[in-house]
Order: sequence, then structure tokens, then C-alpha cells
Amino acid sequence: MFGWKAAVLGGTNKRMTETTGAYDGGAIGVQSGIVAGTKVATSLGWRPIEAVAKGDKVLTFDGGLQVVTGVTRRKLWNGETPCPTRFWPLEVPAHALGNLETMYLLPSQGVMVESDAAEEMLGDPFALIPAKALEGLREIAPVAPRGEMEIICLHFEEDHVVFANSGALFHCPAERDLLNDVFDTPVEAAYQVLPMEEALALATFIEAEIKAAESGRNIRRAATSAA
Repeated sequence: MFGWKAAVLGGTNKRMTETTGAYDGGAIGVQSGIVAGTKVATSLGWRPIEAVAKGDKVLTFDGGLQVVTGVTRRKLWNGETPCPTRFWPLEVPAHALGNLETMYLLPSQGVMVESDAAEEMLGDPFALIPAKALEGLREIAPVAPRGEMEIICLHFEEDHVVFANSGALFHCPAERDLLNDVFDTPVEAAYQVLPMEEALALATFIEAEIKAAESGRNIRRAATSAA
């Protein structure tokens, strides 16, 4: 479900998104970025994202190996009170979306999906959607963070999408987009995340695709057993 073909296809379509942080009283919560512990594809193989440093090379969706120009590290929530539910990560059970293992997505994090529905709706089988659009799909649900969850953002000279070993593709903004966190001002970027309304519609079609595929597999199993 989360596309892995671009390393071979070398797709050229570009999209736009932005990093997201938010104030809640005197505290700051983070709504986008990659959860520490997630492994990403690098020139040295799969490495935990927290081990990636400036100058390392990471495999990207459109651009092959790209040099990391900066790394942002933040706590999911730095307040003294419990983390507000709007910052809670979404837990995606293993295989819910073709992911190989359970993964956690922040609500505003851009994730790339591949589906026939996207091609019918957008003319492109790949689409970037905010993770929150997946809530309720395949038992995907917000969960309270365990301890002080660290969130990592990798930055490049241009926007890129990186491969994670969970089976996901995550958007990583260009280093210039760090200004968005300070001024909350959209900056023109290379990737465009779908508006929530369109993303929700696409998620509904994706769920129908998955159910249809599962139904087909069950029918084939039954036919094989009967034979």
C-alpha cells in the first residue's frame, strides 16, 4: 500500500507540505515528524532515524541518495501536564496498510500512499496525505504517548520523501521550512499534501480496495481448499 516503486521508477511529480508545531498555553506540541526508533534507508543500510546525522545520505523517493543538511529533534510534548489528545500519535497495526510492522504516525505528518483510487482521483497512483486522514481505517487510532516521545525531522536542500522499514514513505521538508515552525507561514515547497477533505475521501476508497483484495484472496483460498 505504501509505495516502494519510486526507487526504480524515478517519478517526477512534486507535491507540497509543511512542518507543523503548535503552542498549547506555554507548552509546545509537535504534530509532524518521524517517531524515534523508526528506521530509514541510508547509504549504510537501515538505521534508526535518531542515529542519522547531518552529512549522512538517505534514500529518497524521487532523488535517490540525498545528503541530510540538518536534523531537528523535538519532544512530542514539552508541557508538565499530560499530552493533549490532539498531539497523540496514530498507531497503525502491522499489515493494516501493507506496513510490515506496527508504526506510529503524527497527525499532520505527510505520508505517501499508492493506490488505484489515487490514480483515478488524481491521475497519479502516489498521493501525499496527512496521517490523520487514516484515523478509523483498519483499526488505526490515536494512542497516548509512552514517556517522552522524541520526534525527528530530517532536512535536505529540497523537499524529499524517505523510505522507512515499516513500509511507509514519509515527507521530509527542506531546511528552509524550519521557518514555518517559528512564523507559521506556508513556504512554497516541492511536495503538496492533499487537503483533509480530499485525503479522507481517498482513505475511504483505499479501505474499499483493501477489503476487495482480502475478499478475493478468501475466495481463492476457498476454491483451492474445495479442489
